[in-house]
Amino acid sequence: MAPHPLSALSLGETNLARDIVKDGYSDVVIQFRQILLHEPPKSQVTAFLDLEHAGKVTAETLRPERLALVTYDVIGGSKFPEYHESIVDLRERKRVGHEVVSADTHHGSLAIHEFETLVQVVQDSPLFQAKIQELALPEGFEVVVEPWPYGAPDAADGRKRLFQALIFARDTRSGNADSNFYAYPLPLIPVMDAHTKEIIRIEELATGGKGDPLTGKTHAARLLDHNAASEYVPELLPEGTRQDLKPLGVVQPDGPSFSVTDGNLIQWQKWSMRATFNSREGAVLHDIRYDGRSILYRLSMSDMTVPYADARPPFHRKQAFDFGDGGLGHCVNNLALGCDCLGVIKYFDGVLVGSDGTATETKNVICLHEQDNGIGWKHTNWRTGRAVVTRRRELVVQFIITLANYEYAFNFIFDQAAGITVESRATGIVSVVHIDEGKTSDYGNVVSPGVLAQNHQHVFCVRIDPAIDGHKNTVVQEESLPVRLDKRTNPNGNFYEIRKTEIATSAGLDAAPHNNRIFKIQNHSKTNPISGRPVGYKLTPPPTQLLLADPNCTQSRRALFARHHLWVTKYKDHELYAGGKYTLQSSLEVGGVADAAARNDDVLDQDLVLWSVFGLTHNPRVEDWPVMPVEIMQLHLTPADFFTRNPAIDVPSNKDLTSKQVMGDVTEAIACCKL
Repeated sequence: MAPHPLSALSLGETNLARDIVKDGYSDVVIQFRQILLHEPPKSQVTAFLDLEHAGKVTAETLRPERLALVTYDVIGGSKFPEYHESIVDLRERKRVGHEVVSADTHHGSLAIHEFETLVQVVQDSPLFQAKIQELALPEGFEVVVEPWPYGAPDAADGRKRLFQALIFARDTRSGNADSNFYAYPLPLIPVMDAHTKEIIRIEELATGGKGDPLTGKTHAARLLDHNAASEYVPELLPEGTRQDLKPLGVVQPDGPSFSVTDGNLIQWQKWSMRATFNSREGAVLHDIRYDGRSILYRLSMSDMTVPYADARPPFHRKQAFDFGDGGLGHCVNNLALGCDCLGVIKYFDGVLVGSDGTATETKNVICLHEQDNGIGWKHTNWRTGRAVVTRRRELVVQFIITLANYEYAFNFIFDQAAGITVESRATGIVSVVHIDEGKTSDYGNVVSPGVLAQNHQHVFCVRIDPAIDGHKNTVVQEESLPVRLDKRTNPNGNFYEIRKTEIATSAGLDAAPHNNRIFKIQNHSKTNPISGRPVGYKLTPPPTQLLLADPNCTQSRRALFARHHLWVTKYKDHELYAGGKYTLQSSLEVGGVADAAARNDDVLDQDLVLWSVFGLTHNPRVEDWPVMPVEIMQLHLTPADFFTRNPAIDVPSNKDLTSKQVMGDVTEAIACCKL
């Protein structure tokens, strides 16, 4: 049976793609980075989906291309390793596309083996060992090397492929391998040339505070003497964990209300969609429908950047693109049963490759479960006293990544009223540097003795490929605006205007909460029979702060997508990444959403893509230490004249028989959930 065109590559397909590429090289070494599905042209997929949803797919039905994107380095002779990308036709078993990506313009994404090499090279460096000796670490402490992308290169760096490392010390005296080394940052950043595998320099960081110069050493030896342990694993907490918390379970005695068939087809209530995982974007959802009606063709996390605001060199280079720099595949969590997801859970596995290209199955990278989120809708007839209330049950598709110190949980949430929420949760440990005893800083907050948590931002971008009852859609900006009192048109001053503006050409747009600015994605060929308005979905851009770095600086120029809350562009095959395909050591966003918008395409009644940008300006608190409570950010998509009534009106109002009253007399009231 041929795989569905919206299914990820299997282990066998991934290994086949590897073998086809290797067959083209005989006298060189190949080091693989990623092998993932190269999605077929949308025109082919939509034609297939039309047949599928009409029940007309047969064994003879022409299926879209089955292609793999293979990224790898070719290493041979005295030349620098060359970064290659190949498109492989898995049915024809041949390479149908090939490009050598010049290091003069772009760098291929990092690979785990490069970080492993960096750690070893740093540890073996005599220069690094000498610098550590100068710091005179206390007895029982060992050095921890944490790899980081280099960020944007300085002019003196040329186009070398460079990596940097942040350095910490771990107190080994507890005997616990999970003792928190972030409590002991060291003021060194070694820089490695990835080609020669040599440490080319070690940045010695300023550790001063307010009033101190941006550069220059102010600390003395034994600089960790004023630091203190900051543990988070339960067994190392000085006072232990709380003992008065009783279990709270999610019970589904009859099992879940969802089903998963054909490998990745999810059906729940009136929703259907297909879920895949890839090493660049994580979970991706395709062909999202409600009660058989098309809503979205594709939904994914497209990009994110985390720029730091410490003005002291070399922190201008401290800017991670957590999706584009290396792909998040090897950072994805195995979602533990009963911890990351609760209830009756379906897990999806992913496929990753090692440097030799061999595919391995990565377990539990996506979890699918239901959750209760309070009241869905309710009304009480005050005359009879009868209340009808339904619970807001949601279906959650979740994946979590750990990127060095930070964790990010991403949830795609679907509710019974046909709403979609995209949620990101940031947690983990804030990135820290050393600060001299007794000092404070404008560049962050002292969260523990000797530990400065630097100010920074997290800017996310969600890619939304709409298909509102079809693929010809229009975005309409809608604002609610005050109208001056006028004796003819607004005699009492209470009228306000709803102003609608069609977005005619591709552009970057911004939130305006003071105007209640929303954006409706409408299908102008379909009219709601009740309202007479076009069917649509409403997007309210989260009015979070955009990138704060000066527009003329490199931090800003390499993240142009972070300059607007919403971008509207015309669809183009394989245009998936807001920050561009190549973010590692970039100096300018190339091929990202800003370039797509600059085409000035006609976007009226066209196949569109919306890119929603939101984030967190994180000026750390002491309460963020040693592990920060989750910061939650949400994007909402809700129907707007898409239906002829509340789509959740038929949700049963069943009483939860497991609920109990703790104290007081039990008084029988009129049943709140009487059918």
